[in-house]
Amino acid sequence: MAGNPLPIAVLISGNGSNLQAIIDAIARGEVPAVITLVVSNNADAHGLERARRAGLPVRVLDHRDWPDRESYDRALMEAIDASGARLVVLAGFMRILSDPFVEHYRGRLLNIHPSLLPRYKGLNTHARVLAAGEREHGASVHFVTPALDDGPVIVQAPVPVRPGDTPETLAQRVHQVEHVIYPLAVKWFAEGHLGMDPEGKRVLWDGRPLDHPRQVRVESVWAA
Repeated sequence: MAGNPLPIAVLISGNGSNLQAIIDAIARGEVPAVITLVVSNNADAHGLERARRAGLPVRVLDHRDWPDRESYDRALMEAIDASGARLVVLAGFMRILSDPFVEHYRGRLLNIHPSLLPRYKGLNTHARVLAAGEREHGASVHFVTPALDDGPVIVQAPVPVRPGDTPETLAQRVHQVEHVIYPLAVKWFAEGHLGMDPEGKRVLWDGRPLDHPRQVRVESVWAA
């Protein structure tokens, strides 16, 4: 897709560090994409300031201004589609999306989750990993399907769990790998490598099913 960057929309609710990682990767020429819209349901999200500093179009769509999830999601779809985006990237968007929204962007809706899926779906993953005595944690980028955190996984990066870790220290390590693998997944999509099978069960790479998620080792999180 050289010379034809992929238009993407990024949805955020908070700090926007994964948004920043994608902004930076695009600026370095590593990801052949252009962010056509950043949307937040939270007017105070710091990620909006990151977007404004980068000169990106931003919209605040506060979900409390709509009577129900379906009407909010319709407004969200209208804003995204009006921007021309062909890929939607969830970067800390703290909303459960309705089935019609997910189906509308089927095969072009990505999310990042702080665990090695399918393990530890849902919230509070760092504390749950520590409570279970795990020796390894990590992050996963996946296609979004209607079931929560259940779409096929594209890429994962593990991180070590160290003696004395707290949820906060473990989260810092997970964030480091998120900032590597999320821009990488967007790059692969923009280059035309990624797809999802019709059943929403498997990732396609150049049209062929992947048997396992791609694995990335971020050496900085493994250094002593």
